[in-house]
Amino acid sequence: MNKYLKYGLWTVAGVALLVVAALSYLALTFDPNTYKPQIIQAVKDSKQRTLKLDGDIKLTFFPNIGVSVGQVSLSEFQSEQEFASIESARVSLALLPLLSKQVVVDNVAVSGVKARVIKFKNGKTNLDDLLSKEAASVQPTQPVQSAQPAQPSPPIKLDVASVQIEKIELSYRDEVSGAQYAVSDLSLKTGRIANDVPSKIEIAAHIQANQPKLDITAQIKTTLTFDLEKNKFQVQGLDVQANGAALDITGLMVKVSGDASAQPTTKEFSLNNFMLTANGLKGKDRFEAKLVAPALSLSGENFSADGIALSAKLDAAFGEIVAALSLPTAKGNMEQFKLGALSLNVDVKQPEQAFKLKLTTPIAGNLKTQQFNLSDLVIAVNASGDKLPGKSISSELKGSVQADIGRQSIQANLAGGLLQSKIKAKAAINNFAAPAIRYDLEIDQFDADPFMPKKTAEAKEKDKKENSGQMEQPFDLSALKTLNVEGSVRIGSLKAANVRVAQLRADVKARNGMINIAPLSAKLYQGSFDGKVSVNAATSGFAVNAKLTGIDIAPLMKDALDLELAEGKGNIVLDLTTQGNTVGGLKKALNGTASVNLANGAVKGINLGKLVQGVQNLSKDTKAQTLGVDKSEKTEFSEFKASLKVRNGVAHNDDLAMKSTVLRVTGNGDIDIGHDSLNYNANATFAKTDQGKTATLPVYVSGTFDALKIKLDYAALLTDVVKQKLDEKKDEAKARMQEQLKKSLKGLFK
Repeated sequence: MNKYLKYGLWTVAGVALLVVAALSYLALTFDPNTYKPQIIQAVKDSKQRTLKLDGDIKLTFFPNIGVSVGQVSLSEFQSEQEFASIESARVSLALLPLLSKQVVVDNVAVSGVKARVIKFKNGKTNLDDLLSKEAASVQPTQPVQSAQPAQPSPPIKLDVASVQIEKIELSYRDEVSGAQYAVSDLSLKTGRIANDVPSKIEIAAHIQANQPKLDITAQIKTTLTFDLEKNKFQVQGLDVQANGAALDITGLMVKVSGDASAQPTTKEFSLNNFMLTANGLKGKDRFEAKLVAPALSLSGENFSADGIALSAKLDAAFGEIVAALSLPTAKGNMEQFKLGALSLNVDVKQPEQAFKLKLTTPIAGNLKTQQFNLSDLVIAVNASGDKLPGKSISSELKGSVQADIGRQSIQANLAGGLLQSKIKAKAAINNFAAPAIRYDLEIDQFDADPFMPKKTAEAKEKDKKENSGQMEQPFDLSALKTLNVEGSVRIGSLKAANVRVAQLRADVKARNGMINIAPLSAKLYQGSFDGKVSVNAATSGFAVNAKLTGIDIAPLMKDALDLELAEGKGNIVLDLTTQGNTVGGLKKALNGTASVNLANGAVKGINLGKLVQGVQNLSKDTKAQTLGVDKSEKTEFSEFKASLKVRNGVAHNDDLAMKSTVLRVTGNGDIDIGHDSLNYNANATFAKTDQGKTATLPVYVSGTFDALKIKLDYAALLTDVVKQKLDEKKDEAKARMQEQLKKSLKGLFK
């Protein structure tokens, strides 16, 4: 037995020596460079491209089978322009392992590859001719044998000692869209690549693009382990670094680290110790972001996560924002999942104020049906700053939110403190494409003025110009045309634009471009307001129908308009319509009616009673006197009634009736609302003058609202007084004559 084994070994050794000798002879005698012209011509004939083989082609056969080439280039189709080129390439395989179907690659080295891909305007590319395949018809020369069951062949085992690729430049240009992409300085270095063997991998590249705008230099280092038989892959010590510019971000730096594994056959994936950081500049605003995920896993349809944290910081011109999101646990699958105690913290710091927002909630849901439930939502807001009420505000809302994305529905129910108010709110949104919004809001009290911008002198001057029509600012109601809203707001106490109301209720219905607010009611200034308002977004039309009952007019005018024109308590009725897309246009298009009925008040700015006191001191040459408004003076009344008919922005009145114990005023005239001016004639009749006589003083009021002029016609007053004196003397003379006549008659009959 030993004898036969000995002879067998000698036989194998002999055959091996013969093979080695044959390969050595072939390597020494065969020169592949002599076939360059044939190779070049074959490419020219088959592909109509020019192949250049400027470098030597070298072959090795033992102990490795290898080939190396240098300075190779290929032209564009039917052109001498270069399409791709290689400075050098080398690959070698171990010979003996091939006999047992094992591919053992000693080395792969490629350097200086350049390639340019172009998509032309006609949709074709300069690769199409290389990728096209011609169908080859195969004619069988032997009778077809009956098929036998194929025996599975053992898998080929891959083993690469190292791969080294460097100085790679690739580019792509789309002539249709103008997009350009380029990868330069691409390099790849690896250690041994074999089944179930950890291999170190290093990749580097410079990536540029114009759609979107990119200019990034990236480096990747990691250890890769794979098992092709088990279809398992593992990445350890991942280290990704990238810097450059992307979109409108400059100075961008991105780092990624962690471990990952994947087993596609069993659908198992995991991510451990994952960390991503990024920072850069967006314009002049600097930002930082960090994501930490200690453990993420996906097994079949089940997933789990622990300790996920996301933080971000933005340093911008308006201030600094710091945000942090944490998710302690997440478990579930597509049909049921739960995120435990999600927490979001946001800090905003500005030169004059600071805000802190904290949101916490668990989240449960179903990814398949797209249903989500925030069952214990808490929103806390804290603000501090010198311009805030009390220099500090604290608020907290609690409630729940349910979302059914599949059915396009969201419902929310919240209650608690918001700013300085206690609120209860219910809201629902349906049909995201054309949202139908339903709500019910109840607020105990709210002061909006501290949160409204303060008007500077410049802003007030701008408002004045806008009101005068010099700078009309059109508004657009087109967004209201698709509005579908229905809801109610109730506020116990409200202060806005310095106007104070109580028990406010406003029910809103908006659909098809029509917005109706009814009822609209409130208690204000010792009286009440009841009415309705409608807006037609299609025509930019407005209508107001309202009644103010028992209103104290003086504080209302002072708070709302900063005007001190009248005092008194009573009723005001408005029934007005208008149309336009500017404030000035709306004022000029006003139409409708209005009425005022006040009692026990006064008209401010003039004291008619005082002006006629001492009328005896007026000379016969006094005709008229023009005065301005004097805020310290007023004319009191016990009754004030007037109705107005409004047409095209001009309110006409002809039934003024103002009464007091010593005064009666009547008049007529126009209030030009569109131009903020007044032209009015009044007659003030005094029940008693210093001489104990009555007198009527004509009063003419004209000019703009902020510069009214009051003209007093004393000549008419004097004429009235003189006429009364003449009439009085006539009466006295007549009485004396009658007395004398009586005496004469008595003497005649004696």
